[in-house]
Amino acid sequence: MLRKTIAGAAVGALALTSLTACSSSGSTGSGGGTALPTVTLMVGGIDKQIYLPYELAQQLGFYKKYGVDMVLSTEVNGGIGAEDAMAGGQVDMAGAWYIHSIDFQAKGKQVEDIVQLSGAPGEREMCATSSGIHSASQWSGKTLGVTDLGSGTDELTQLLASKAGLTTKQYSRIGVSDGATAIAALKTGKTQCLMTTQPTVLQIEQQNIGYSAIDLATSTGATAALGGTWPSAGVLALSSWVSGHQQEAQDVVDALVATMHWIATHSAADIADALPPAYVQSNGFTKAEYITALTQDKAQFLPDGIMPAGGPETVLATEKAIGTDVSSVNLATTFTNTFAIAANKAEGYTTTTTPEPANG
Repeated sequence: MLRKTIAGAAVGALALTSLTACSSSGSTGSGGGTALPTVTLMVGGIDKQIYLPYELAQQLGFYKKYGVDMVLSTEVNGGIGAEDAMAGGQVDMAGAWYIHSIDFQAKGKQVEDIVQLSGAPGEREMCATSSGIHSASQWSGKTLGVTDLGSGTDELTQLLASKAGLTTKQYSRIGVSDGATAIAALKTGKTQCLMTTQPTVLQIEQQNIGYSAIDLATSTGATAALGGTWPSAGVLALSSWVSGHQQEAQDVVDALVATMHWIATHSAADIADALPPAYVQSNGFTKAEYITALTQDKAQFLPDGIMPAGGPETVLATEKAIGTDVSSVNLATTFTNTFAIAANKAEGYTTTTTPEPANG
């Protein structure tokens, strides 16, 4: 969901393929061949730690193991967002935030989250070392950095301000992307605070440019700041696509649920070792720094792909708080646990879920 720029050589390694002729339809071999069906998925910044499960599943060989030939790509700064590419039919799926399912439905387009990978945004509000800011109540008259206007970080920033009693007229928001661009905005005083993820968080701390004022990177921190579990990264797809590709959807969820259990049972160092070198050593950070950052915020990842109980309601409350008209939204149709429950059962894992919201 976040509009991210992939820097330098990492682009070539991580923007894995073009999106032409990538639809899953018609991709099986003719004449009863054994070729796996192709599924395309664009990630909202594939080198961000909050989105690492998509590439990790590829590196572990899980997509092919569970029956699909996965073609991953990444959105780039100034280009079409992953969720918009999915909604427009350019790719089958988006690795993006759950909140987009609600946004799309409010605009009359049916999108659903078919597996949930994180129970927290994975973000931290980083404030300049000399700012003295430790809460959103101190934002009046300040300029706040977000990934870009209209992004998830923008919506979260507005929510935090709203909960602190501020209106959007009392502070300013500007897009600062991430990495070196975001760091420069904080260092030069262009912004007093900004919302970003690891490993940019660690770089800001190591350079003594700023500190973490608000923790949205862990489930505990997100619950304290936002009033409940705030599910973010997942896999979004048009409901019409899911309906017509039930097996492919299940196969993708099987692969990602297996990946989430792998993450839960392995260290940050193990995860870094399994990822491409360009993934863990780009944008000016080292592999050691990547591991340190991941160790700090690894708790954002869910072990089983199940939507956290109460999470959709908390995200819906976010939309209401920032003035989005969600009167037409049927929350029960914005996500499903069906595929994740089946995936866990197939792998021998027991899950505890609460009923999905009632229709209406």
